[in-house]
Amino acid sequence: MKAGFVSLGCAKNLVDTEVMLGIMEAHGIELTANPAEADILIVNTCAFILSAKEESITTILNLADYKKGKCRSLIVAGCLGQLYKKELLDEMPEVNAVIGTGAWNRIMEAIEETLSGRRVILIGEREIIYDAKTPRIFTTPNYTAYVKIAEGCNNRCSFCSIPLIRGRQISRPIEDIKSEVERLAAQGVKEINLIAQDTTAYGVDIYGKPRLVELLRELVKVDVHWIRILYAYPRRFTDELINLIAAESKICKYVDLPLQHASNKILKLMNRPDTRESIEALLKKIREKIPNVVIRSTFIVGFPGETEEDFLELKNFLQSQRLDKVGIFTYSREEDTAAYDLPDQISEEVMQERYHDLMSMQSLISQQLNEALEGQELEVLIENRDEEVPEVVAGRSYRDAPEVDGLVYIENDGRSEAGDIVRVKVLAGFVYDVAAERID
Repeated sequence: MKAGFVSLGCAKNLVDTEVMLGIMEAHGIELTANPAEADILIVNTCAFILSAKEESITTILNLADYKKGKCRSLIVAGCLGQLYKKELLDEMPEVNAVIGTGAWNRIMEAIEETLSGRRVILIGEREIIYDAKTPRIFTTPNYTAYVKIAEGCNNRCSFCSIPLIRGRQISRPIEDIKSEVERLAAQGVKEINLIAQDTTAYGVDIYGKPRLVELLRELVKVDVHWIRILYAYPRRFTDELINLIAAESKICKYVDLPLQHASNKILKLMNRPDTRESIEALLKKIREKIPNVVIRSTFIVGFPGETEEDFLELKNFLQSQRLDKVGIFTYSREEDTAAYDLPDQISEEVMQERYHDLMSMQSLISQQLNEALEGQELEVLIENRDEEVPEVVAGRSYRDAPEVDGLVYIENDGRSEAGDIVRVKVLAGFVYDVAAERID
């Protein structure tokens, strides 16, 4: 029995995919990268915004073509299944089963039911999260891994459907997370990327207060090279956390803060607890206390009620703050969210104009910041060799998170292999990437 798998969306979804793969392999199912060979095809979907839903549906339909051949079961898992469970079975006869985000542990039940000719919907009563003993097949390279420390979200941002899909936050115990990281380190993993919907809220549900600092203090005892914190929120980015990042060499000086906007009016409409003033004060403190820190953020343009004045305030914020890494998104109107029925919805044309305006400005800022690195030395985790130019290898420094940031291209390096950590001098900076030479 062979199964093929497509994983869409964020790293948090990827972890769910990896544990489902592990469960399937533990039950003797062979995995294949060729969908034409698969008896079972599974797509782990994303439904965060409209474009993600469209990609998920397109992928389902593309995989459905293989049911004309060997495939006997097409299973839809993840966020789209959680939101539209009955609609998917009713409107897509090619789909044999739907598994919600809280039912990934029932993947074998779905397979067995569908191979017996039944169509099923499996939705958990609440979210679940894997533990260190859960079987898992890593799809990331063997030197880097994502570790999910919590699932779900207690924030209620008015634009976001994640709490509707994933439910309230549930955290893993510190001891369980450390056990997983120890096992990964023993397998040769050098970079641990901690993820959750809100990493800075980690532990509130089981310890009564945030415990990210305590978790990190345990993880830095493990023999890994880098620990990277992703999806942190400003409200709980405490002085204690800032000081720990500054002091611990294993924790990447990389701060990922999804800020979303800089207009106080829009932040309030978004149901964000921050203000422009509190954000700027936090950024100032982070930069003062963490030398050479890299700050990444995301912003939404075209939120309902965003006037030209609000947009210009956001633009001014980005001009003045000169953040290292920035993602810009146009507002996606998601049903059942608080923002769905807000007045003064913005036209797609205006959203696109604002998107391109900010992207153009930020590209220039990013290039200038990368050019300022010229002559500096960095540690780089090697990822691959350029197939067309084999004397060039590419990797990431502490400044670059996997999949979302740029690369360091190292010229005339015939020695480095994927997973090596080497020292380089930056030769030239570009919009997203930098060129360097190896110096050790």
